[in-house]
Amino acid sequence: MVDDAPTVYAIAAHRGFADALVAGLIPRYRQDGFGLARLTLLLPSRRAVRIVTEAFVRASGGALLLPRMVVVGDLDLDETLGALFDPLSVDTPPAIDPTVRLLVLARLLREELAAEPGTVVPGQAALLRLARSLGETIDRLLIEDRSVEHLLDPSVIGLVGDLAQHWIASTRLFARVVMRWRAELDRRGACDAPERRSRLLRAVADRWHAAPPAGAVVAAGVTSAAPAVARLLRVVSQLPEGAVILPDLDLALGDDVWDALGQAGAPAADAADANPVFGWGDIVTHPQYHLKLLLNRMGIARGEVMPWHRAGLAAASPARSRAISNLFLPPVASAVWADLPADDRRLAGVRLMESANPGEEALAIAVLARRALAVPERRVAVITPDRGLAERVVAHLQRWNIAADDSAGRPLSQTAAGRVLLLLAETWAERAAPVPLIGLLGHPLVHSGEERAGWLERVRGLDLALRGPRPGPGLAALRDRVLAARRPDPALIAWWDDLAPILAPLLDSDAARPLGDALAGLVDVAQALCGDGLWAEADGRALAQCIEDWSVAAGDPDLGDTAVDPGELPALLRDALDQVAVRPAYGGHPRLAIYGLLEARMSRADLVICGGLVEGSWPATPASDPILAPAVLRALGIPGADFRIGLSAHDFAAALGAPEVVLSHAARDTGGPTVPSRFLLRIRAMLGDLTRLEHDAVDWARALDHAPRVDPAPRPQPMPSAAQRRVDIAATALDRLRGDPYQFYANAILRLASLDPLDADPSPAWRGTAVHAILEEWHKAGAPVGELVPIAQHALHAMSAHPLMRALWQPRLIAALEWIESEQLALAGEGRQVVAFERWGDLAVRGVTIKARADRIDRLPDGTLAIVDYKTGSPPSGAMVERGFALQLGVIGLIAAAGGVEGVSGQPDRFEYWSLSRRRDGSGFGWRDEPIREGRKRSGVPRAEFLDITRAYLDDALDRWILGSEPFTARLNPDLAGYSDYDQVMRLDEWLGRGGAA
Repeated sequence: MVDDAPTVYAIAAHRGFADALVAGLIPRYRQDGFGLARLTLLLPSRRAVRIVTEAFVRASGGALLLPRMVVVGDLDLDETLGALFDPLSVDTPPAIDPTVRLLVLARLLREELAAEPGTVVPGQAALLRLARSLGETIDRLLIEDRSVEHLLDPSVIGLVGDLAQHWIASTRLFARVVMRWRAELDRRGACDAPERRSRLLRAVADRWHAAPPAGAVVAAGVTSAAPAVARLLRVVSQLPEGAVILPDLDLALGDDVWDALGQAGAPAADAADANPVFGWGDIVTHPQYHLKLLLNRMGIARGEVMPWHRAGLAAASPARSRAISNLFLPPVASAVWADLPADDRRLAGVRLMESANPGEEALAIAVLARRALAVPERRVAVITPDRGLAERVVAHLQRWNIAADDSAGRPLSQTAAGRVLLLLAETWAERAAPVPLIGLLGHPLVHSGEERAGWLERVRGLDLALRGPRPGPGLAALRDRVLAARRPDPALIAWWDDLAPILAPLLDSDAARPLGDALAGLVDVAQALCGDGLWAEADGRALAQCIEDWSVAAGDPDLGDTAVDPGELPALLRDALDQVAVRPAYGGHPRLAIYGLLEARMSRADLVICGGLVEGSWPATPASDPILAPAVLRALGIPGADFRIGLSAHDFAAALGAPEVVLSHAARDTGGPTVPSRFLLRIRAMLGDLTRLEHDAVDWARALDHAPRVDPAPRPQPMPSAAQRRVDIAATALDRLRGDPYQFYANAILRLASLDPLDADPSPAWRGTAVHAILEEWHKAGAPVGELVPIAQHALHAMSAHPLMRALWQPRLIAALEWIESEQLALAGEGRQVVAFERWGDLAVRGVTIKARADRIDRLPDGTLAIVDYKTGSPPSGAMVERGFALQLGVIGLIAAAGGVEGVSGQPDRFEYWSLSRRRDGSGFGWRDEPIREGRKRSGVPRAEFLDITRAYLDDALDRWILGSEPFTARLNPDLAGYSDYDQVMRLDEWLGRGGAA
């Protein structure tokens, strides 16, 4: 039985916790024999074990037997504690598997939601997301020794009744699910991991209180204020050879300021029958608040805590701790800043760095690290909660062959192995849509062996074949698209026929499958595509373990139906993989570390660079609990979102204790101007003119990537040779030549063709091609009455058009085709006959071949011809024809008049656009018009002059560009709506509107 006075120390921020700790432990416990090895050192995390181990190595100066180090601060304590304190006889059930727990909670949520009238039960992925949030809320309650029964306390019930209706419903749902969950745990003979940890901690505390261990026990750096942890620390502090050593507890803070922090777990003086953990006036965002909460729960006054007088290798001046203390004074107390002497507010060695954007910030941080590492024995730590910024810093350091790893790791979903599985799930969910399929087949891990070059050649061929609107779902539609290519590649077809059976087990069906079967199917296909290389690296091994955990959990016989729709699988997998962090193997630079906030605790370096110091990142935007209302959590004594801001402030204060510190932020990010972190604003407000800025690193970063200014490209005016100019002209290209000569130059002379994107929206050109193919087949069949619509439906199905596209466009197309059929039947009754359809013709004009494809040519009763051009959209206006920018009808008329269309003779007299778009009066689809100026029309070309004017425009184009020497000027008519295929080639944005256009 021990009831000695507690022994509690605090290491000031400027001393460097790990090195100062070791500097004091070695002389105190290093005795002849195995004195230090008999010491049991309780530490907050595995990372802390590594940091303290490194500190022992630095301080030992030779061989040293290390103390036994035990992790007490995370949910894996049951494994570590059981091994080091064996025998530990405690009747504690095992912790339930976390994945099984998640799936069971999702089942309970589904059943409860289904029982509520009018409630729509979300899909499996959304249910699991909700179950994960519910499980986190349960954990928060268990860590604070709270249960669902506490929701029935009068103080809590009164709050719930005053909440919004959705909070009331959420609280009731939470209570029902938790009660059923507890019954499920009892039936399984298991418990939640936080509950098991608390039981083990209490068992250790009770054991040591009754019978102190033989050796010394020291708890160092443990700041968790959980009741079970506080109880254990209290017992450790009272052991005959025990001590508790707290990090960065501010012993110099005035008693009035300490009291102003609030209640923090201590009963208020006038609270007769209530003992709330958090008072309404508590300053929970202060960096010392959680330490005050811990001390109160330990039953120890701050005055009983003694300062630790040893300093580490990277200690700063003692004035640093005073300045940090003053920096975080509460609002009322901070009024003393105006009267503080310079020594009490000077942060010597601390510099602020502002960059223009995150990219520049990352490079400036890399420059600082590179400069510091050039000094022998100098250690550098980069601390940032922004993992994107950390990745950029790692990439920039590779400029100087400095290997650095982000110790916070990367989510498994962002690794190469994780992306393979996600792409495969997306391919299955979207039934082999081109974008995820090409992404999957081109992934670096797919066929990564010696034959990869040939594999990628086939993937590129498939990419080209699938360009344009999305084909129909399934493998058969993809094969049809490959066969429908303009020039089918036999090698590509054979390659696809070998690949399709590998994908078929997944893609042949979109029916829901049990979760375990779905995961097994994904793994089988991934193995077939990637081989053993998928699992060879750290991310692959983490993926294998993750999949195994989920597969085993999904096979639990008590889960019931675990069927998951393939459409839900990508979101489900992404959420699961996001929970797994893949940390790099330690092999980077020995004096450089890149940390997240959690990993940085207890670490110390000669230069500490804090990056990403903007609001929303450090500190992070407080996220409310989605299950229980903030007021309910506060009444239950559960730390809320603001409490985490206090922890971020403590991390920031600890980082400020290094000898040299650079505090960095970017002025803007991708979303616009940023707001500097409130911690930076405090520094600027307190220091005023004493603020030191870091300019050199930013200047060097800008200089590294500086490039001389390049003047914007001028307006292109290419001048090809006379031989290059003599090319054939298509009727549609003549319009392009006159409207934008550069577009004609790029297409007809340079032979550049644009590629449609994958999953492209159906373009006007694609819809036009489809309509022409349908009408051509109909005319070939003799234009039978009532057959046009069935031909269209069959053609669309044969094109493997995506069902969504067909659903949106097909009804409009069918209505327009019905109009064409009825219109042609009526004209046939008037003696008008179709004499040519989809037929090519050509005409030689001054040695240049003019060619065109006539959509349709009719012979009128008087023997003259009607030139018909089908348009899926609105046809060109009469003004466009009059200005010479829509000459297709006239060019075809010239060719037909000269006998250039096989089987057609006569003089054209009618020039008609048949549009399939909605009529101007909105009465339906399909109408025809002529760009002829007659009657009440004010624009167009007189009928008698139509061919002559067309010929004049044709001769003008030949004289200027084809047979002449005029440059092919880009956007010669900038106000003319036209094609944009070559805007990037002509670098349009560099000169249009900037003086480049005449």
